Amino acid sequence: MTAPLHAINRAGLFVAEDEGETKHLQALDGAGARLRLFQMDLLDPASVLPAVEGARGVFHLASPVILHPTQDPQKELVEPAVKGTLGVLQAARDCGVGRVVMVSSQTAMVPNPNWPADKVIDEDSWADIDLLKELQLWYSVSKTLAEKAAWDFAEEQGLQLAVLNPVLVLGPTLTPSITGSLQVFLQIMKGQRFDMDEYFLGCVDVRGVAQSLVALYENSSAQGRHLCVESTERMVDFTNKLADLYPELPVQRIQEDKQEWVVRAKDPSKKLIELGVRFIPFDRIITDTMDCFRSKGLI
Repeated sequence: MTAPLHAINRAGLFVAEDEGETKHLQALDGAGARLRLFQMDLLDPASVLPAVEGARGVFHLASPVILHPTQDPQKELVEPAVKGTLGVLQAARDCGVGRVVMVSSQTAMVPNPNWPADKVIDEDSWADIDLLKELQLWYSVSKTLAEKAAWDFAEEQGLQLAVLNPVLVLGPTLTPSITGSLQVFLQIMKGQRFDMDEYFLGCVDVRGVAQSLVALYENSSAQGRHLCVESTERMVDFTNKLADLYPELPVQRIQEDKQEWVVRAKDPSKKLIELGVRFIPFDRIITDTMDCFRSKGLI
């Protein structure tokens, strides 16, 4: 997630040995004066301290994303997410940081079989951990447990914490390659079917995510969780819109709507809108993402 670095003056990131992994960060406007890169192991709280010392705020964005089946999800996904989050929060506490903004996910909100059938999903909804494990949605398990651990830590330690829960993040990327949600989107555009019926709620542009992060940091009144989505919709809506926008591509339309539990809504991210966030509309999100793919020769 590179876009937030345009708006965040100081960033502490895991930096790979390969300079190619960081060159695009150093090329950002103002990076020479405002961006410092730190190499760290998020599982080692002590290695986080140099990036946090002297900072007034911390943005915690990192979490392992593994799209393929994993042999040991507890070790590869859950433990790094939870321990890494707690390590960052411990460093923030030890350094007297005033405010932490953490990126969680909508996958920490759904599926929730106990949610009222006629109510739009909002920040009060938590994903059912037992159901996630039964469905083997281990990324969702990791995000849910990491966020729960963060809230427990913040309450116990008196740490000021705000959480952003974005949906499928799309939009142009500054990174040399694409990963995570952009990889999923690219495969959908190439005709692959992804089963996201248990947790899909819509999409959001990465620039909206960046704007939301800054808004959460700058407004101390912003408390709790913040769903980050342009509009709440179902997977059938999403794929059909894509097929309509790009009839020349093999996007698979969904014939059976399996998301009756999703109540459609426009502007569901009311907490962020009240903070001044303005979301990029769906058609532009998609066209800008596709333009980015074409510029990289991906489609």
